[in-house]
Amino acid sequence: MPHLPGLHHRPSLLRELRQHGCLFPALPAFSPDGRLLATASADKTVRLWDPATGAHLRTLAGHTQIVFDLAFSPDGHLLATASADRTVRLWDPATGAHLRSLAGHTSWVCGVAFSPDGRLLASAIRYNGARLWDPISGKNTRTLTGHTGLVSEVAFSPDGRMLATASYDKTARVWDPGTGGQLCVLTGHSAAVLDVAFSPVGRLLAAASSDKTARLWDPDTGRNLGILTGHTGEIDAVAFSPDGRMLATASHDCKTRVWD
Repeated sequence: MPHLPGLHHRPSLLRELRQHGCLFPALPAFSPDGRLLATASADKTVRLWDPATGAHLRTLAGHTQIVFDLAFSPDGHLLATASADRTVRLWDPATGAHLRSLAGHTSWVCGVAFSPDGRLLASAIRYNGARLWDPISGKNTRTLTGHTGLVSEVAFSPDGRMLATASYDKTARVWDPGTGGQLCVLTGHSAAVLDVAFSPVGRLLAAASSDKTARLWDPDTGRNLGILTGHTGEIDAVAFSPDGRMLATASHDCKTRVWD
């Protein structure tokens, strides 16, 4: 297996969580302090777990359709969930209380992300756009338009000054979340862009595509810095290592590749 920094033993299975339905994979997210694990699934619920023991702590019910994505706020006090029922819901993960719903989306909400300071929440909308919200008041502060296809994912840069969106229109776009202005359009993929991720210092943006490649970009200039080839299936996800020296790509070819 590839060497990972700080990993001095072969990983072993600690827990197996089986409480969700199996129609759709249960998407996981850890709280910032690592004390909670949240999973979302096609059974329309979100479940909270103790990752140390595997104990099921509570179930968050209220969405009326599949839950596509979830994200903890940077301080861990909020959990946002995105659903095909056209809403984002905000929860108190400590109690399971539903705090508010962010309504007004015109279609499925496919992705959510908090800004690094927790003051903004971005939502990816199935049809052509993304929205920015004040997670405390629930107010829609900006609507980002320009994509011509489903927006599959959103990601903030580490300093919060940029927001990237991935779309089925074969592009990724970079926005100024403060003004809602579009900074650059990243073209070159020949099929849908499914995921985007900034490097830890924000100097690189990676994009994953159905065209079986991932691309690296300079998010400030929009310049393409490289194309990663070798997968034989569409690439669903990209993630940088914490030090930014490696990039992982996950594909429908049943392989995850690590690049440097």
